[in-house]
Amino acid sequence: MLLVSAWSCAVTGAEAAPTAAEIDWRPRSELPESVSNTLPAFCEGGYLPSEASMTVPGNGSGMFGTTPDSEQPLHASGLSARYELDSELYLKGDVQMRQGRFSVTGSEARYNQLDGTVTVAGPLVSRGEAFLLTGEQAGYDVNSGRFDINTATFLLHGAEMRGSAETLSRIAEDQVLIRDGTLTTCAPNQNDWSIVASDIHLDQGEGFGTAKHVRLEIKDVPVFYWPYASFPIDDRRKTGFLYPSFGTSNAGSGAYLSVPYYLNLAPHYDATLTPQYIHGRGLFNELEGRYLSPWGESVLQLGYIGNDLEYQDEFPGEDGERWALDFTTRAGFGGGWTAYGDYSVVSDEDYLSDLNQNLEINQTTHLQRRGGARYQDDWQYFEVYANGYQTVSERIAERNKPYAQLPEVIYGMTTDLGPVETNLDSQYTYFYRDNAELTGLDRANGQRLRAIPEVALPLRALWGFTRPSVSLDYTRYELEDYELKSAGFDRTVPVFEWDSGLYFDRQSSLFDIPYNQTLEPRMYYAWADADADQDDIPDFDTALRSFSFDRLFQRNRFTGGDRVGDANQLTVALTSRFNDLVSGAERARFSIGQVHYYDDREVTLSGQGADDRSDSPLAGEVLLRPLENLDIRSSGLWDPDTQKTEEGRSQLIFHSEDYRYLATLGHTYSRNELEQSDIGAVFPVTDRVSLIGRWVYDSQLDRTVGSLAGLEYNNCCWSVQVVHQNYLTDDEKLESRMLFQIQLKGLGGSGGSSDRISEAIYGFDERERRRFGGAATRYD
Repeated sequence: MLLVSAWSCAVTGAEAAPTAAEIDWRPRSELPESVSNTLPAFCEGGYLPSEASMTVPGNGSGMFGTTPDSEQPLHASGLSARYELDSELYLKGDVQMRQGRFSVTGSEARYNQLDGTVTVAGPLVSRGEAFLLTGEQAGYDVNSGRFDINTATFLLHGAEMRGSAETLSRIAEDQVLIRDGTLTTCAPNQNDWSIVASDIHLDQGEGFGTAKHVRLEIKDVPVFYWPYASFPIDDRRKTGFLYPSFGTSNAGSGAYLSVPYYLNLAPHYDATLTPQYIHGRGLFNELEGRYLSPWGESVLQLGYIGNDLEYQDEFPGEDGERWALDFTTRAGFGGGWTAYGDYSVVSDEDYLSDLNQNLEINQTTHLQRRGGARYQDDWQYFEVYANGYQTVSERIAERNKPYAQLPEVIYGMTTDLGPVETNLDSQYTYFYRDNAELTGLDRANGQRLRAIPEVALPLRALWGFTRPSVSLDYTRYELEDYELKSAGFDRTVPVFEWDSGLYFDRQSSLFDIPYNQTLEPRMYYAWADADADQDDIPDFDTALRSFSFDRLFQRNRFTGGDRVGDANQLTVALTSRFNDLVSGAERARFSIGQVHYYDDREVTLSGQGADDRSDSPLAGEVLLRPLENLDIRSSGLWDPDTQKTEEGRSQLIFHSEDYRYLATLGHTYSRNELEQSDIGAVFPVTDRVSLIGRWVYDSQLDRTVGSLAGLEYNNCCWSVQVVHQNYLTDDEKLESRMLFQIQLKGLGGSGGSSDRISEAIYGFDERERRRFGGAATRYD
């Protein structure tokens, strides 16, 4: 179907035709607010949304809609028209043609009805959903939708990718062929970087492009050549090489260069192979595989080097073969059932510090292997798992290595019987460790069953709450290789607890902002009649809790199940909150409390845990949030007997609304053990240049134990980070490394500085996400 119209008007001379990018590019001040608000500060402008710039509405919901353009009627108009019946239509002057989502304007056009082709003379402009083309002359096939244009420029709105071509063909609604073309994501007339190729194929349906004889040019100067390359044009995954990573350090891994290769094997599983050359060590490989099932995700990570030359020099006689494995899986089966698995192993204790680049294994003394299943509903909880460890450090004595749980079964339930609440916490564990060379309690393995039934009377009202309860802490042991007394014995400890609190509030205003202030006194009493002599019970999983404000409301000073602390104590605490009534945010919170002991504590673990003082240190917490993006936190312990601070941690965290400015201040103190101060910041010097830094100083060691200093440059199409980092290793050596990251908008980046900065400065990962909006990084 052909619809034709013509009209007459005065036509004046025209200036040189703008490129496709120049047509839709606007300075920041001229963009719609919905667009300008999403632009980083270093972007001077952006593109109008394709929907806002369309002169003709589309008929689909996606980038190319759902109905083919070739099935739509052709609309054509011009200032003058000549029509030969069933033969040819000639339009001249302000020609406009539209078919479906495709439109083109030019100076004149000829439509051959016999073969369904249209020839358009320029300067011409063509639009479709999410793309814009300009050129001098074009041909269009009404039946197939193919569009060929000479001396073309183009703009892809979704990827914000622009370019030019000697010839450009839209062979399908989502396929574009470019001959002798260039493309970039930089602003018009700003070719900081560009890709130049003899042939480019853009597949918008699949989300990637391919190119032959490719040059990467910086400021129009060639710097790299690929015979063939593919690259993303949206955020979908694509098999191929990722950008190389590189860095250097004076210890550990040395200078390295890695070239990751991503394998998009299927929609539900993929892999990344990362071969890397490490100076002084040789070729090192890491592999990550991910699998997504209907129930959850599994991730397998491997690292391997066949002949580590530096390791052989450091440890003569070793063959230099080193490796690591980390596997995690999570699954949800519905109906309250979930399952999980974690397994990590390394070949030697120095692997993580020497080689690990990508494996998600922290530097630690023990690597955990754990797998199990859980069930949970509103009234009960069940979990069964097996748990073990690889002790990485050879310096750990056999008696200090952790026990494996083979298995551990946990069951808990809650039942309401009118006003009375009944609870049960229970645990069965078989503990095992290779104790052949140990003696006494350290030699024991065996079974432990622990059950804590409880009856409580919880009462709640708007003005407060009270919860008295009684329980029995029962433990049964069946031990092996145990010589102190009978292998089977039990322990029963009666427990009484009473937790009560009141709630007072009043409303007022500060700086014309209404707020609500609360006053929340709380009292918690705990009594446990535990036998003081528990020294003949093995220590399978128990430790002495560290004291803090949260510890004020726990009756047992031990973790695990091998020690039950004797208690006759009363906690008195007070909390006050200031809540903004306009935003609902908690602007301030002050808490302080103390435990009063009525009996000496006699139960010990390895000689620790006994005490005869009548009062605990004062424990307090302070939170101030005067702004939505500023937190000031402080917590600590102060001993009124010695008039000294026992422990303290203070931290200030600030970020601007757009995360351009970041700042952290911190101080950590533990009397006679540790005192460290740290400061970190990201500070924009200009819209494009930012300084990055963090410094950690240890007053006890009287030295710097960590530092990071760097420079970041951003503009709207590329960025670079250069960072120097120092950190203290386990052997108290200060390691230095230089890290780099270069990122081209739309094509990802190289280097690994961002990960290190994110670990050091709170909020930096969010800042990275906002910089380029999570641009795709898969290409080859």
